[in-house]
Formats: sequence, structure tokens, C-alpha cells
Amino acid sequence: MPRYEFRMQRLFLDAAISRDTPIALDRAQANYLLNVLRLKSDDEVLVFNGRDGEWRARIAVEGRKAASLVPVGETRAQAPLPDLLYLFAPLKHARLDYMIQKAVEMGAGRLAPVLTQHTQTNRLNLERARANAVEACEQCGVLSVPEIGDPVPLEAVLAGWEENEPGRRLIFCDEGEAGQNPLDPLQELERGPLAVLIGPEGGFSEEERARLRALPFVTPVPLGPRVLRADTAAVAALAVVQAVLGDWR
Repeated sequence: MPRYEFRMQRLFLDAAISRDTPIALDRAQANYLLNVLRLKSDDEVLVFNGRDGEWRARIAVEGRKAASLVPVGETRAQAPLPDLLYLFAPLKHARLDYMIQKAVEMGAGRLAPVLTQHTQTNRLNLERARANAVEACEQCGVLSVPEIGDPVPLEAVLAGWEENEPGRRLIFCDEGEAGQNPLDPLQELERGPLAVLIGPEGGFSEEERARLRALPFVTPVPLGPRVLRADTAAVAALAVVQAVLGDWR
């Protein structure tokens, strides 16, 4: 990803972006820019929508509580979503928020919640999850907002994998895997479409571990000698995968 302008405020807009076409801000966005950041007419921010690239946009104040943005120049062309699928068991609110933000920062292009035997909660607030993904994009210069799916049972995901994800290798972060170094099994793989699977706080059941390890498209990897929380394991796993087989190389 090209280096972006760190000093300017970035704002996600759910609207088309084109030069000199004003975009009305909703009440919350206008309040944030005018009253929280105390920006004024003709100040500029960076805007993106996940489709039309990133633009410099000039603020046009329209009263105490209203404003619009006028795009004046493109700063970066739209980038495609990263081809990295992240599968995770939903966690409770604070740790789930953190995990989604970090997965976006680490380059996941799709986020797929899966329901395992030890999953803490079977529900996922998609609106909240997407808001956390957008916030991570705003703060870290990401242009493409990852897709987030509805929760699906792990068994159903595995049963349909070869049809729905042809050629994609599933990296299974297995707390029971022999050895401690994740680099060894990863370095044996050819580069190609990848997915990373992290389990719940209680870990995978023995039945799930056996099922995963028997599948030809699955590669089990350890995550070192320490017990990691699920949200910490997400950062560790994605960092290792990106460094060995992903876009860090």
C-alpha cells in the first residue's frame, strides 16, 4: 500500500465521490468535523468510500450543525480488496471489536465469523462489526473496506470449502499442534489464495481438530509456546502469514 498522508483527517463516506460534486454529511459526521475537530469552511479532509479511491475534500459549512464536502482532487486510486480470508469464532464485545480492527489493519480482505462447539456467543452485531472495520480503515489508510459475513457453522464452511473457495489453502491455528514454530509448516507452502482460522477462547474441540486435520486443503500451524487469547492469536497469526506468504514480502 502506498504511503498516505498521516496528518489529515480521513473520513469514510457511503456515497459516490467525484470531483466538484458536493456530498452532504449526516448529522454525526458534521458534528464530528465541526464541533469535535473544530474544522471550518475550506479546511480539507481525506475521504474514501471503498470504491472510488481516496480524495481531498473541502469542507463547506452550512450552519451550526450541517456541512458538505466537495472533492477537489484524487490522492490515491482505488485498491482491490486483499485476497486474504480471515475466519474467526465470535467473541464478546470488547475483544471482538479489537479483533476486527486488528484483522483489517493486518490486511484481511474478508472476515467470516464461524460458529464452533466452544464459541462464546452465537450472535454477531454486524452493524457494530462493520463500524469497527470502517474505523480501522479510517485510522490506518486502508482504502478497501473488508466484507463481513453472517455467522456460519464451522462444519458447513468446511463442507462447502472446495466448491466455494477453490484453490484456497486454510491455515488452521491449532493450539494442540506439535512443535512451536509456525514458520516451518508455512514455508513449505506455495504462495496462493489463503485463509486463516482462529478458534474461540475455549479452543477447538477434539472432534473439530480431528476434522480439520483430516482435510486436504488445511495446514495446521502452532502459534508458539504461550497460551494466547483469541484476539491476540489473530494478530500473531496474521502477522506470521503475511510475513511468510502474504503481501509483506
